[in-house]
Amino acid sequence: MSPSLYLSAFCVLVLIGSGWCNADGKPFLTRAGMSFNTRPYSSLLSVPNGEQFGNWTWPEMCPEEFYAVGFSLRVESNQYGLDDTALNGIRLYCAKGEDRSFVYTIESHSGYYGEWTNPQWCPSGVLTSFQLRVEPHQGLFGDDTSANNIRFRCSSNPTLEGLGMNWGDYGHWSAECANGGICGIETKMEPYQYGLDDSTLNDVRFHCCSYQPQ
Repeated sequence: MSPSLYLSAFCVLVLIGSGWCNADGKPFLTRAGMSFNTRPYSSLLSVPNGEQFGNWTWPEMCPEEFYAVGFSLRVESNQYGLDDTALNGIRLYCAKGEDRSFVYTIESHSGYYGEWTNPQWCPSGVLTSFQLRVEPHQGLFGDDTSANNIRFRCSSNPTLEGLGMNWGDYGHWSAECANGGICGIETKMEPYQYGLDDSTLNDVRFHCCSYQPQ
């Protein structure tokens, strides 16, 4: 067997076990989970228009020297008269510098409705601030969706908008990460309501980490 076939076979085994290889045999993607939660951070980004339902869940952090460079969303489409939940999850993609051949994902707790959108990436640089689109509380007999969509600003200046839903309005931008970028996420989630009105993701906050001197 040629070396390239050995490499491909090895990669398939690794891919099945952990998701670390792409079809070219290069490291690509793996879930960080809570493995790096002891990473120190310099500040916490939040916005004032998050909704009231649910509780803050666990944080997840990028590894040391990795920063968020892209994101995708878990979104439930319009249910046309049934219970809508809109935004269910936010997944960040963490890379080291401009090398995106090995990427970790972090997402904290996500809801169970909808599908994950394709990732969106900063053309260069890292995510540094965000803006949240939220539908306010709809009253006792209304259908609450709470968070619907999100925008991120990259350190290279582009603004990326998620492929979320359109209910509600965007609030103010968060502060920006100083001397670094977004490196962690924590979500506020309403648990499953057992046939009552579900709103799932209500709010989110992001950790900033400073660049370390080389």
